[in-house]
Amino acid sequence: MNRSAISLGRILGIPIGLDYSWFLIFGLLTWSLATSYYPAEFKNWPVTQYWIVSAVTVILMFGSVLLHELGHSVVALRYKIPVKNITLFIFGGVAQIGAEPPSAVAEFWIAIAGPITSFALAIFFSLLQPLVGAIDPILALAKYLAYINGTLGLFNLIPGFPLDGGRVFRAILWGTTHSLRRATLIAANLGRFIAYGFIGLGVWQMFGGNFGNGLWIAFIGWFLESAASSQIHQQTIHDLLDGHHVVDAMRRDYTSISSDVTLEKLIGEHILGNGRRSLVVKQADHVSGLLTLHNVKAIPSTAWTTTTAAQVMIPDSAMKRIRPEAELSDALAEMDRDGVNQLPVMIGDQIQGVLGRDDVISFLRTMSEFSHH
Repeated sequence: MNRSAISLGRILGIPIGLDYSWFLIFGLLTWSLATSYYPAEFKNWPVTQYWIVSAVTVILMFGSVLLHELGHSVVALRYKIPVKNITLFIFGGVAQIGAEPPSAVAEFWIAIAGPITSFALAIFFSLLQPLVGAIDPILALAKYLAYINGTLGLFNLIPGFPLDGGRVFRAILWGTTHSLRRATLIAANLGRFIAYGFIGLGVWQMFGGNFGNGLWIAFIGWFLESAASSQIHQQTIHDLLDGHHVVDAMRRDYTSISSDVTLEKLIGEHILGNGRRSLVVKQADHVSGLLTLHNVKAIPSTAWTTTTAAQVMIPDSAMKRIRPEAELSDALAEMDRDGVNQLPVMIGDQIQGVLGRDDVISFLRTMSEFSHH
């Protein structure tokens, strides 16, 4: 879970988080509903009731966003694709899918599941309104949630990557061209074009006197442009790594330590002394685990003198590893999927080296330097 997110627990085994930016949008939307929307729609409520109903509306709205993201996640899990987490934040929510879909069909159904969920919620709240018509607060909630879920579903169908509509568009292109790379670049560039349209519309509205709404639209456009550009950047990296293998970038001069060495000693000799961020733990010439800087930082400094490497390392049984002939792009994807920064490179139980994210970055930098000659 991102450090800037508050953990809300798990649903279907998926960690749910609340980014601190959510509190800003919660306050702004509650204020807007309590002072503008609800007083115009429902007259003569007590002021306190406007604020309570507005706060509950925003909470239920983000509950709807969570269900939207769970729609994506359930289908992803159906295709055996891990979901790292779901985070609610200022722009709504995002489900971090741990890998690219295995096929265009999978991409299509994962992408469309979110809007389908939102439209289903819009229908549910629309059908609920006649049943609660005599209870103003509940009617108000049902009306607004029907509207916002319908809007959320339609907005996400805009064919601009990384919106759901952009992913549906990419799936169609992927199925037609049989090239994920080409489909991604076309969809992402269309996403950037649409994002610039949002920014232009926002600026036009700001100069037209609707500053607040225009600023928000421009801000959404900026976010979409950043996300689409990031996708293009990721695809560029994937293209550069294409055809290269782990053995091309792995570090052979890894440092191995004994399992009984104390943290105090290894910190002084290897981490502070040589700048190592991961250490291979061996016992009788056999790899027994991997010790990372993250493992060490989890132990209070007062316990470094008595804690050994064996007590805090990632044991061999739980250690992620990769073979030297594996594609370098696959190794990077595996690091992202498993949330690790280093992978021991092994053939059977024999270690050949260590591959870290910094090694991949260094390899890319070297390739870039040679490409300019």
